Amino acid sequence: MSNLAFLPLEVLIVAVIIERLLARREKQALRQKLNMVVGAFFSELGTPLLGELLPAMGAAPQIRTRLALDAHWGRREFADAAAYARTVDCQVQLERIDLDRLKSRLFEERQFLLRLLENPNLLEHDRFTDMLWAIFHLQEELEARPSLHDLPQADRAHLAGDTQRAYTQLAAEWLAYAEHLKAAYPYLFSLVLRIHPFQEAPSPVVKA
Repeated sequence: MSNLAFLPLEVLIVAVIIERLLARREKQALRQKLNMVVGAFFSELGTPLLGELLPAMGAAPQIRTRLALDAHWGRREFADAAAYARTVDCQVQLERIDLDRLKSRLFEERQFLLRLLENPNLLEHDRFTDMLWAIFHLQEELEARPSLHDLPQADRAHLAGDTQRAYTQLAAEWLAYAEHLKAAYPYLFSLVLRIHPFQEAPSPVVKA
């Protein structure tokens, strides 16, 4: 009789444990899907865009130094670099990049960006979604102008602000992605180390 009396409580405890295990497994599956989406973004657009926009950053030399990814980085180095990326305030010099080329590149990726923004998995990743919106907004600003030549100074300053916003958020999310790869996929992190744009001569070729 005493065993029967405690049976409902034991069933409840088992049910709670199972529910938590299922929730954890579902969360891990969602995180895995999210990381796949993030990886596709950086392979398709994110990493190349970091390199294309870097020359326009007035603090490019300092950015190269602070974001020069290293195989020995730990949690502290990644956190310091991400904090710098989010807060760096530099004068954006649009004349140092080809705005027409940037406009065409982002227009070509417009559908890709829209599909990412429609992905329900990204609802769990606010910062990444904000970064996508910043890039999408820059694309819309460039596309809205029939010509990107002989723009008024005030308009160039506006575009410079949009560019800086997109770049700082992009750099911070790239660092988060690289940190994830270092912990979970060392072989993918090895490729990122070789091709990231914050080094003298990025190359996928293994030299040592």
